[in-house]
Amino acid sequence: MSAHKSPDSSRRSDRSRRAICDAALALVGEVGYARTTIEGIAARAGVGKQTIYRWWPSKAAVLMEAFLDMGARQAEEAGEGGEYGIPDTGDLAADLKLVLRATVDELNDPVTEAPTRALTAEGIIDPALGARFVENLLEPQLQLYVTRLRAAQEAGEVRADVDPRIALELLIAPLAHRWLLRTLPLTHAYADAVVDHALRGLTVRP
Repeated sequence: MSAHKSPDSSRRSDRSRRAICDAALALVGEVGYARTTIEGIAARAGVGKQTIYRWWPSKAAVLMEAFLDMGARQAEEAGEGGEYGIPDTGDLAADLKLVLRATVDELNDPVTEAPTRALTAEGIIDPALGARFVENLLEPQLQLYVTRLRAAQEAGEVRADVDPRIALELLIAPLAHRWLLRTLPLTHAYADAVVDHALRGLTVRP
C-alpha cells in the first residue's frame, strides 16, 4: 500500500494566484477599477480575501501582478521565451509600422484597455507603483526599440548622432497621448503616419 502524499501546496498556491490574477483583470474590465474590490476579486477567484492580503498589499498590486502574469503567458504561448522582439528585416520603417500596429491593437483590446488605464492612473498617484509599472512593464518594451534603432544606426539607416531613447519617444508618445486623452481614433493608419513623420522629419530637405 503506497504511502499517503499530502497535496502539493506550491501547485495549489499557483492555481490560486492565477485565479486571482484572472479575476482582477476580468473585474476591472467589467465594472471598472474604482468599483473593483479585494472582496470582489476573492469571490470571483474562489478564495478568501485574507489569501489576497497575504500575497499583495493592495488591489493595484494584484493588477500589476496580473499584467506581468498575462504577459508571461502570452510570451510562452507564442514561443518567445518570455520577451517579444522587434523584427529586423532591413527595412526600419516596415519593422516599426508592424510593431506600432500591434501596439494599437493591444491598446484597443477591450480585455486589456481598462486594466492598462487603471494601472497608468494609479501609477501617477502612487510614485512607488508608477516606478514598478515603468520598470517591469514599460522599460523592457522600450529597450527593444533601443536595440532595433541601434541596429539601424550600425546599418547606416539612422544618423549616428541620434539618441535612440529620444527617437523611441517620437514613436511611442503620440500613440500614448491619443490613447490616454481619447482625442481621436487610434488606428493602424495613424501608427503608420507616426513612423513616417518620425523617420522623415518635418523640415524640407535639399
